Amino acid sequence: MLGLGLCLSRASASVLNLNCSLVLLPMCRILLAFLRGSQKVASRKTRRLLDKSKTFHVTCGVTICIFSVVHVAAHLVNALNFSVNYSEEFLALNAASFHGEDPRKLLFATVPGLTGVIMVLVLFLMSTASTYAIRVSNYDIFLYTHNLFFVFYLLLMLHVSGGVLKYQTNLKEHPPGCFNPNGTVQGDSKEVNGLEKSPSERDRTSVPGGSAELDPIIQNSFMQICTEEPKFQAHFPETWLWISGPLCLYCAERLYRYIQSSNKPVTITAVISHPCNVLEIRMMKEGFRARPGQYIILHCPSVSSLESHPFTLTLCPTATRATFGIHLKVVGDWTERFRDVLFLHSSWDAEILPVFQQRRYPKLYVDGPFGSPFEESFNYEVSLCVAGGIGVTPFASILNTLLSDDWECYKLRRLYFVWVCRDVRYFHCFADLLCSLHNKLWQENRPDFVNIQLYLTQTDGIQEITGEKYQVLNSRLSTRRPCWEHLFNEIAKCNRRKTVGVFCCGPNKISKALHKLSNSSNSYGTTFEYNKESFS
Repeated sequence: MLGLGLCLSRASASVLNLNCSLVLLPMCRILLAFLRGSQKVASRKTRRLLDKSKTFHVTCGVTICIFSVVHVAAHLVNALNFSVNYSEEFLALNAASFHGEDPRKLLFATVPGLTGVIMVLVLFLMSTASTYAIRVSNYDIFLYTHNLFFVFYLLLMLHVSGGVLKYQTNLKEHPPGCFNPNGTVQGDSKEVNGLEKSPSERDRTSVPGGSAELDPIIQNSFMQICTEEPKFQAHFPETWLWISGPLCLYCAERLYRYIQSSNKPVTITAVISHPCNVLEIRMMKEGFRARPGQYIILHCPSVSSLESHPFTLTLCPTATRATFGIHLKVVGDWTERFRDVLFLHSSWDAEILPVFQQRRYPKLYVDGPFGSPFEESFNYEVSLCVAGGIGVTPFASILNTLLSDDWECYKLRRLYFVWVCRDVRYFHCFADLLCSLHNKLWQENRPDFVNIQLYLTQTDGIQEITGEKYQVLNSRLSTRRPCWEHLFNEIAKCNRRKTVGVFCCGPNKISKALHKLSNSSNSYGTTFEYNKESFS
């Protein structure tokens, strides 16, 4: 009745069930942060797999889109075949009501058909709004359409409840191809187990009540006799078995995160403006704990009731300091509105408005912290941290930790810090931090613990980091692009037969270059393991 369409629809449905369950797991941020902790998963290679959570999520999403097309195409063929191949012998199998019924009725007037059409529209909106162009130009569209996955999963539950495809329940009493002495032989086969029958024999066999006059050929053959008519029923819905676990886990986590973040807003202790439209926010929250390299999600109802954004922590709370902070670049609608509600003007300068304190700041809620690959920087004996522009933020928390006394329990013994910027004013955002760390290490007689290299790629003449106390940074400032091959060769030469962790947060061009060099071999037996920031 259905032909190949049945196989394709069933096979693609199995692939969709698997991917619809797996696509939710990378979005369980608390679960990933729990597993990323060094005490939870001992193997560093296993923890590095968690860094691919976003890639895994995207791969599952693309797979869902591809096999949804296959599934829809197969069911379009099935709807046509149900109408064309309508059979009066097996009324329970027919989805159509009569021969030649309009296939569009099966698509728009049945629960499986209507829910399938709506799911296709929802999936189309989610996939197109997830493209890079839309996410960059209008993040609101991406955020709102992506939350339609709740509607998608609800429709998915209803979609499988229609029971269009059925299976036979009494195979033992009525095996396929059996002979029914009280009915007609199914099909018009001229052979029974290889023995051809004459027309008179076939006519005699098909007479109702002919069991007393069964053909001797049939009686002596191996053909099975039917004891009852075939019975059919719809397949038991299996989709909920696949998606109920991950869906409940994700919903429970979302509920927990909502309760934790909305229970009490954070207290903003200071707002500091920096050059190049960079804003620093320092906050406090009771019971907040975070590890260097982690990130949080900020939600400000005064800016948007639904929209929130992730930001890497640049300052983590310690045993002696309860404050934590972030640096954000004012670019885009959300950050511009956020700056405005913090009573900042559209144009400002760090020297005119250095710090805003004791203001009545708007309510700000923090969700997190969540794990990132930069947590692994302390688990290598040697680490190379490469930042591009404002991508320095995840490494700021690492440098702040080195500035405190909380880092001595880690494995790290040498850190290479490379910062590449187009504008020299970016260096002013963390110039005090770099100078303080440099002076601390010199006082402790460990000047080589951190190797600082600053690169300025666009210059109008000779530019320096202004300020007498920053002269130590000017000695490490180069007005050119870094030679990555030379840098890797020097690190490999100084750290023979060691494993070096490579961490990058910056443009894709730099990331690809570092990734390629990390995978290449060297003559010193040094292994480079590449890690890259990827918000999920």
